[in-house]
Amino acid sequence: MEKTQTLIASLLAQFDGQPYVQAGVIVLGTFLFARILAWLLLLLFKRVTSHTETLLDDELFERIRTPLVYSILMLGLSFAVRLLPVSEEFQGYLIGTLRTIGVVVWMTFFIKITRLLLTRRVDGSSQALPFIQPETLPLFRNIAFILIFAAGVYVIFSIWGIDMTAWMASAGILGIAVGFAAKDTLANLFSGVFILADMPYKIGDYVVLDSGERGAVTHIGIRSTRMLTRDDVELIIPNSIMGNSKIVNQSGGPYEKFRIRIPVGVAYGSNIEHVRGLLLSVAKGNNSVCSIPAPRVRFRALGGSSLDFELLSWVDQPVMRGRVTDELLTGIYNLLMTEGVEIPYAKQDIYIKEMPLR
Repeated sequence: MEKTQTLIASLLAQFDGQPYVQAGVIVLGTFLFARILAWLLLLLFKRVTSHTETLLDDELFERIRTPLVYSILMLGLSFAVRLLPVSEEFQGYLIGTLRTIGVVVWMTFFIKITRLLLTRRVDGSSQALPFIQPETLPLFRNIAFILIFAAGVYVIFSIWGIDMTAWMASAGILGIAVGFAAKDTLANLFSGVFILADMPYKIGDYVVLDSGERGAVTHIGIRSTRMLTRDDVELIIPNSIMGNSKIVNQSGGPYEKFRIRIPVGVAYGSNIEHVRGLLLSVAKGNNSVCSIPAPRVRFRALGGSSLDFELLSWVDQPVMRGRVTDELLTGIYNLLMTEGVEIPYAKQDIYIKEMPLR
């Protein structure tokens, strides 16, 4: 380092009394040094990244080369400006301009890198984050841009000696006003982010709302969630409502299979094991009923006028519940009628004590 300073000092001494030439020598030397450093860094980066499988580090090192070269040039130019025979005020103006350019260059670099990293997080790789989805990618990009831009503006204001207190106070008042004016929109926005982060349901899940509607989730956006009901009607529910409601996710749990319950009542005097076998045969004969878990029959109660059984069976998806229920009920009724098992129904006996007088 000392040898380099001595070399620079001896080189500048040859142009003593010629400040513009000295400044030009410094600019030229800085430019050559920056180009050589960039070439060396490129060789080093290629050697390092050749041992990795991902292309992310290659793109990162390729993009960081430009701001590094510009930073070196800015330092050389700032040193050259101090040698010029101009007023200190003008020197400060030039140096401030050079520093501002450097801040803009690094701001651009960080914005590009942030967008690159966020895009790679939703490409399906093992490093993907659950709350960064294609639907929320624009949101996180905008948030990153605002944060980087705000930090850059703060540094630029500091370079020029501008007091940020009044600006920050004005921004705070403006933020409060915007918050009150768009509280519903902000509530939906934050609820959408929390839903995507917590993942209580995902696209394709079959859910049941508090109001009783049930259907498949087709879209999870920043403002709302969409679901397609069994009537092929699309419901659009604000995320603030989805975030504060009790939702039954029938596709959740260890697997997506859904259990169907079929209550069946037979007359007193019926053979319990015979009825149990008939119900199981109907379930096992249906191709839509899962073999694992196996269907089962439970004798639930001695009812007021019937022996109450319940057929439990599973289907692969909740959306199949209605169709399979219809098939099972039809099969059970037909088989019980064929086997002569009585299905009791409510009866009322009317006793007339006496005939009314005419």
